[in-house]
Amino acid sequence: MSGGGFSSGSRFGTLAAAGLLAVTGVVAAVPGGSAAASTATAATAAAQVDVTVNTMEGLGTIPATGYGLNSAVWDSQMNTPAVQGLLGQAGIGMLRYPGGSYGDIYDWQTNTAPGGYVAPGTDFDSFMGTVKKIGAQPILIANYGTGTPQEAADWVQYANVTKGYGDKYWEVGNENYGNGYYGNGWEADDHSSKSPATYAQNVIQYSKAMKAVDPTIKVGAVLTLPGNWPDGVVAAGDSADWNRQVLSIAGSAVDFVIVHWYPNGGGAATALGEPVQLPGELAQLRSEISEYGGAGASRLGIALTEVNAGVDEDTQPDALFGADTYLTALEQGVFTVDWWDTHNGPTQISTAPDGATDYDDWGVLSSGACVGSVCEPAMNTPFPSYFAISMLSKLGRPGDQMVRAGTDLQLVAAHAVKQADGNLAVMLVNKDPANSYTVNLHYAGYTPSTATPTVYTYGDEGTAITAATAGTSAVQTLPPYSIETVVLTPSGNPVSILTAPGSSAVSQVTGTQATVSWTPSTGGTATRYEVYRQFGTTSELLAESTSTSATIANLVPGTGYTLNVLATDQNGDLSPPSDPLTFTTGTPAAGTCAVDYQVTTGWGNGYVASLTVTDTGPAPIDGWSLTFTFPSAGESLSSGWNANWSGTGQNVEATSLSWNANLAADGGNSASIGFVGNNTGAYPSPAAISLNGTICTTTYSS
Repeated sequence: MSGGGFSSGSRFGTLAAAGLLAVTGVVAAVPGGSAAASTATAATAAAQVDVTVNTMEGLGTIPATGYGLNSAVWDSQMNTPAVQGLLGQAGIGMLRYPGGSYGDIYDWQTNTAPGGYVAPGTDFDSFMGTVKKIGAQPILIANYGTGTPQEAADWVQYANVTKGYGDKYWEVGNENYGNGYYGNGWEADDHSSKSPATYAQNVIQYSKAMKAVDPTIKVGAVLTLPGNWPDGVVAAGDSADWNRQVLSIAGSAVDFVIVHWYPNGGGAATALGEPVQLPGELAQLRSEISEYGGAGASRLGIALTEVNAGVDEDTQPDALFGADTYLTALEQGVFTVDWWDTHNGPTQISTAPDGATDYDDWGVLSSGACVGSVCEPAMNTPFPSYFAISMLSKLGRPGDQMVRAGTDLQLVAAHAVKQADGNLAVMLVNKDPANSYTVNLHYAGYTPSTATPTVYTYGDEGTAITAATAGTSAVQTLPPYSIETVVLTPSGNPVSILTAPGSSAVSQVTGTQATVSWTPSTGGTATRYEVYRQFGTTSELLAESTSTSATIANLVPGTGYTLNVLATDQNGDLSPPSDPLTFTTGTPAAGTCAVDYQVTTGWGNGYVASLTVTDTGPAPIDGWSLTFTFPSAGESLSSGWNANWSGTGQNVEATSLSWNANLAADGGNSASIGFVGNNTGAYPSPAAISLNGTICTTTYSS
């Protein structure tokens, strides 16, 4: 399991061990929110929260594969008409097969998994029948653990040549870092060497064999998500961790990478706060891909093929986590988010914060089974996580553009989508089990009409999504533990007929400037282009151009920037924004100091960094202070050596000791220092490090 170093656990074997999905008992409808919470809500006036939507800040379009789900061959219900109907209604666009760790023991030709249970009616062709019926795409796990490249190539041959299915996405294995190489072993792996280097070398062979059959397929390699075990762990005899080795060896042979995310929060409140970690973790993953993935690494997509909060899985907290997580990941450029799982089965009974019974069943649909005398609802009864996925299509469909939405209260998450018909949809997620909120909506780049909005609501432990016209474009009421999507129509103001500028790219990045280029807007005549920096929910105009490029000056060294390009038509109206473009300015190429920063090891929630500090200026330094800021709010200083270390929040200072205070001019000597950092989620390296107030030339060793 990503982040925890355990096996697919309940994801792998609950139903498989049972051997079937049997209806062993039926209970009444899942209870709703507690009476105490309802009374408290009614007794107090709703608190206020401000949500701002900026349609000038584009976050990319929703991919057809975005809303995904896992299917597993131990699930006898996976291809039944009832399940097909439910998945189709939920708008599932991608189905993953044959199911987690089963991917490394499954023989597609015989529909068997030695050592595991395979239910009748779950063979590949039956699965593809479900895929086609609901209009989804498959993502298939080629057996790495106990299979061969030839076996995988034969599967591609059967799927895309013999049957003509056109299956595009193929993973090589599942969680293969969990093969015991780092101490925890749950993933089958028959190879004599289980190292990341061996996996990477074999991935190349799989990719060659599979693409020899069908060159149009896309092949993915397994990575770990930064900040989650075993990311950063360097095994004995290795020179680097799993990600760096796999990317550096196999990056040029694959088309995407696969990560899983099980944040393992301690309780509902913690789990609901964890989606804010994803942007940093995915940004760090993208940075690793860029650094180690070889030539053309920017083409590598990211697939989040397993995700679940792992907390209160059958009750409202997991639904709230799911709705927030899907959009957060897609906003970061992930091309699919695949929830674990369709069915999984109960393991233990607990009570969620809203008083509802939780069965520790990681499926979106009930298996109808029991734990002792406590039974789940009837077979295929949707759990709240199912409705969370269903709510996604109320917000946006494939091709719609995600735009920036921000909130001033951590308990309320917000996401927004500009729909193809010009409507603007805003999803609001209330993570507070006891209190409702009055949401004050603000807009930049969009003027809603005065018509009463349509509001889709999935309330606490509801059995359906409701739709009503309610509130106004400026004010909505958000009940406790609920998901609401407010759909607004535009006013009669003119809308540009121009398309968004395309294929934006950055080049010639220095410490103070960068050149941005793009392909032209279509649909009309663009009189000029405007380049904006994303600043939360506000936008800062950085440059204008009448061509398809602009050089932006006066940038801050060692600073991250996210830009959008918009075109202006002859009426002065702005086009939709381009996809976001992110880069970090460098540090001075020739300064008076230099720092080499190297992360040497990590263990999921901590890491070690070594720094070498050099005076490259013409004058010696007698006594120094090194300062930097951690980029992630989840990073903090634990301890350090060879300096006096202190940290306040994300700000860190290291001052010289008596024996290393003197730094000779012109690089005559260096000070070697280091620290132990704590991290929750991402732990990116500081982009700018200063010595006695001067930004140093900074390099990052690996």
